[in-house]
Amino acid sequence: MYRFLLTPRWWGINLFVVLAIPFCVFMGTWQLGRFEDRVQSHEQAAKQPDPSTRTAEPLDELLPVDKVTSGRPAIATGTYADQFLVPGRELDDRAGFYVLNLLRTDGGKALPVVRGWLPGTAGSVPVPAAPEGEVTVTGDLQASENVNSKGVNSRGGLPEGQLGMISAATLVNLVDYDVYDAWVTLPGTEAGGASSAAGDAAGDAMKPVPAAAPQGSGLDLKAFQNLGYTGEWFVFAGFVLFMWFRLVRREAEAVRDVALGLVPEGGDAAAGGGPSEGGGPSEGGGPSEGGGPSEGGGPSEGREASAGAEVSAGAEASEASEGPTAPADTSKPVETVPAASVPKAPETEKGP
Repeated sequence: MYRFLLTPRWWGINLFVVLAIPFCVFMGTWQLGRFEDRVQSHEQAAKQPDPSTRTAEPLDELLPVDKVTSGRPAIATGTYADQFLVPGRELDDRAGFYVLNLLRTDGGKALPVVRGWLPGTAGSVPVPAAPEGEVTVTGDLQASENVNSKGVNSRGGLPEGQLGMISAATLVNLVDYDVYDAWVTLPGTEAGGASSAAGDAAGDAMKPVPAAAPQGSGLDLKAFQNLGYTGEWFVFAGFVLFMWFRLVRREAEAVRDVALGLVPEGGDAAAGGGPSEGGGPSEGGGPSEGGGPSEGGGPSEGREASAGAEVSAGAEASEASEGPTAPADTSKPVETVPAASVPKAPETEKGP
């Protein structure tokens, strides 16, 4: 009964099913692994001690920045150079901007250092000057921002001296020296750092920028999207298997009907019980057989019988409608008229 599974058409269907189900299972498992990784990294981040309690390490030993080294205290020594303002950054639900300075290290590369956050609009608020001379900074290490980072302005068109994204790819276009593919944010104890009295007063207004968790390490919307995609892939695998089983069952039933003679070989279900066989108007009881106008009772074969029946009906109607009549005159000969030529008598009102 199931030999049809070896036909070329079913070979294609079976091949699709064999490839589709493992692929769906693999993709669902991969999405589930992504979700579990995010949950695990979130738990690890929650268990990590406060960055301020950790021992700071040299910057070069923590690079490149990953989920493990992100947020770790890093030490770097150098001289502050160019300064940039990063507008459109919020802190404690207030709008403001970051104050960023590039620290030229002994190796020649510059490390972006976010010295603090100020409320207001960039360019209209006084900014404390950076310390002069060689300094040693200790800040929480962060990975370079991208277009998906919170607060990033990727549209461009900012005034000179302002920066939309803290990234080495952006800074190398603004300065003529190499930049580390990372940046640090200073803790509260080192926020400000101006050398003059006016700078100290302005520096006290700056607030430290807390280190952000690395991207992909929290239970954000993307994590739950991974979980949703996991369910979709497994549901699709089940749907493919269900449709294959349904097609096999339908084909097996058709083969069984042919074997039992319910359907002629090469036919379909419509040939066995449709309107064209057994009960349709064209066989058995339709007008074209047995009782239709073209066989047995049609006008071409029973014209004389119909005419005779009409004459008889007309005569009976005449006798019933005429009422009492005078005795027939037997003195005159009765003229015989063929039944076929006698017209049907009109119906008249009955007499009193």
